[in-house]
Amino acid sequence: MGIPLFVLCAIINVEVSQHMQKPKVGIPRALSYYTFYPLWRVFLEKLGTEVVLSSPTNRQILEDGIRETVNDACIPIKVFHGHVLDLIRKVDYLFIPRMISADSIATFCPKFLGLPDMIRFTGVNLPQIIDIRFNLKGLPGGLWRFFRAVAREIGINNPFKILYAQLSALKKQRYYQKLLSKGLTPPEALELVFDRDSQIEKTPKGISPLFNAGGKIVIGLLGYPYAIFDTFINAGVYKRLLKMGVEIITFEKIPQRQMRRMSAEMPQNFFWYYSNQVCWAGMFLLNNRDKIDGIIHITAFGCGPDAMVDKLLELEAKTAGVPYINLSIDEHTGEGGVQTRLEAFVDMLWARKEKSRVVNS
Repeated sequence: MGIPLFVLCAIINVEVSQHMQKPKVGIPRALSYYTFYPLWRVFLEKLGTEVVLSSPTNRQILEDGIRETVNDACIPIKVFHGHVLDLIRKVDYLFIPRMISADSIATFCPKFLGLPDMIRFTGVNLPQIIDIRFNLKGLPGGLWRFFRAVAREIGINNPFKILYAQLSALKKQRYYQKLLSKGLTPPEALELVFDRDSQIEKTPKGISPLFNAGGKIVIGLLGYPYAIFDTFINAGVYKRLLKMGVEIITFEKIPQRQMRRMSAEMPQNFFWYYSNQVCWAGMFLLNNRDKIDGIIHITAFGCGPDAMVDKLLELEAKTAGVPYINLSIDEHTGEGGVQTRLEAFVDMLWARKEKSRVVNS
């Protein structure tokens, strides 16, 4: 016999009535934010907390992060520190899960694994850090264990409430991923997911054809989400390409079943989650080389996994005869240099496309 709905709702909401003031939980707008933010936010809100998001990356956040981070850290890690500093006087908790594995294949890079400790030892007076291990590798039920541990960190022990929050979060996360697969960027998808006054009129009904460019140049823009969609640290590469009339394909737009097929074609998968995503997307695009014009790989200077991924993609692109460039970003990346390189690459692709058209006519 099931529990009546009104009883379940009473159980779920009993703890909310006990705390008139909602605890504030801060989420830095960096790194795993671009992949898991709907999951984190909905779960925490359903527990009765108020989620506070750090400001979009700006010069002050970058400079604060550089000041508090070790010198050999890559720019995404430096920016993450800046986002934490942007939150510390606004929240009661900092949500910095120890990201270990999001699938059964790979882990996150070592800096992800050690990020809570890097933040904790900056010497800054911080709110309590929620640094529960996020590990879906190994025994089943890893997500439930993760969410239950997070809830206990903020004083919630009601299993019904935790389960309700988890199911709600998973539903929102699946919707977010569906929007990404239909061609929306993470910022666009998040706007549609959470902003009732969104400028995006409606949810796309069908999956957009990946290579239906209508005569445009088609470029695979590869890289980790936090390197591609943080427009401040990469000098707005995505928007600059759109202004040049380029059709852009990122790994978020490629169906996951297609990506997993590419994993079987690689001699060996990488050890790191995002590195595999980028490589699988690159292999998928190169397998469809007749439908793309070039590949741009955005890397973070000083990132070890990035260096390995970049060399693999460069060699595979050369073998496939697909034009390829690497854009390395750091705190010194300037808009002028990025614009010049993008213009030169796109102009070359147009010239190549025109030459091919003449030869084949």
